[in-house]
Amino acid sequence: MKLEEIGKYAFTVFVVLAIIMGLVTGYMKWQEMDAYADTIAWVTLIMLILGVIVGLTMITAKEVTPFLIAAIALAVISGGVFEPLGTIHALLGDWATDIVNLIVAFVAPAAVILAIKSVWALAKAK
Repeated sequence: MKLEEIGKYAFTVFVVLAIIMGLVTGYMKWQEMDAYADTIAWVTLIMLILGVIVGLTMITAKEVTPFLIAAIALAVISGGVFEPLGTIHALLGDWATDIVNLIVAFVAPAAVILAIKSVWALAKAK
């Protein structure tokens, strides 16, 4: 199995993990559980670490631009776009917010690493 294939599967697993953990933490937030703050902090840390791993190892040169565009789109929509769902049901808002925030927590470090690599390559080319 090639590194690119491993990267695709790992990325898919990490996004599914973010969705599952977003559902768990969103439910904890909705239920006002005391462990929510610690749980979301640890899950976010794990997603950040996974994002660093992806940014350093799994994105090929031809995937950088599409990945950065997708990361920008995710960062834009993470700014509370889904919070109005909470007016329908508080749990919907908590789920949507936590899922998107965890996906962003996963993608953001990879985007930063890839952006730095891109700027570095541009600076070296001149």
